[in-house]
Amino acid sequence: MGRLQGKVAVVTGAAGGIGRAISQAYAHEGARVGMLDYNADLLAQAVAETPNAEALVCNVADRAAVLDAIGGYAARQGGLDVLVNNAAYFHYGLLVDMPEDIVDRMLDVGLKGAFWSLQAATPHLIARGGGAVINLSSVAVSIAIKHAAVYSSIKGALDTLTRQQAVELGVHGIRVNALAPGPVVTPGASSVIDAQGWETRREKTPLKRLPTGQEIAAAAVFLASEESATVAGVTLKVDGALTISGY
Repeated sequence: MGRLQGKVAVVTGAAGGIGRAISQAYAHEGARVGMLDYNADLLAQAVAETPNAEALVCNVADRAAVLDAIGGYAARQGGLDVLVNNAAYFHYGLLVDMPEDIVDRMLDVGLKGAFWSLQAATPHLIARGGGAVINLSSVAVSIAIKHAAVYSSIKGALDTLTRQQAVELGVHGIRVNALAPGPVVTPGASSVIDAQGWETRREKTPLKRLPTGQEIAAAAVFLASEESATVAGVTLKVDGALTISGY
């Protein structure tokens, strides 16, 4: 406890699933956390269970709203040390059939939302003299997953963005990394994956178990802490060796 004592963090997509787990792990380690999500009711429940947390009700697809939410929170807290780009919108299907509005929404939330959050957070991280950015990637970047062309493309773009920003922001002492979780049972993922799908994923994983949200959060704590002071530009897989075993 206390590995993030005194630090200020913003986590997007924080109302549930991995974002919620990361927010709670950060708070447990002593950080103050701005939990950002568009779902006000679910976010209120998450914040109520998270010490030193503040609800930032915001749609990451709205650039002006993101700049206001993250900038305002950083100003109220006297700075910002950590940004976690976790927000995503899931929709699986054949690319040939994918409707334009769905593609737009996935890009707006999963990729452009990360752009806007970085635009909002970067000046505050620079003013602080450094910090950490953690982008949520996926094993879908490394292995072909059925019906995930748009999702995989977005996560691949985040991997590339991670490497590019690690160099661009590294001169300011800002470490940019990504986390690529294996399949994690969350409400969002379970809306597109059934029980048999989860069992298939578990069986394909060499360790024969799927990572939990808390285990992903533990890796996010490491990447936000001084323990990873010279780790930058990498995508850390937390997948039980799934991506190197084949899928």
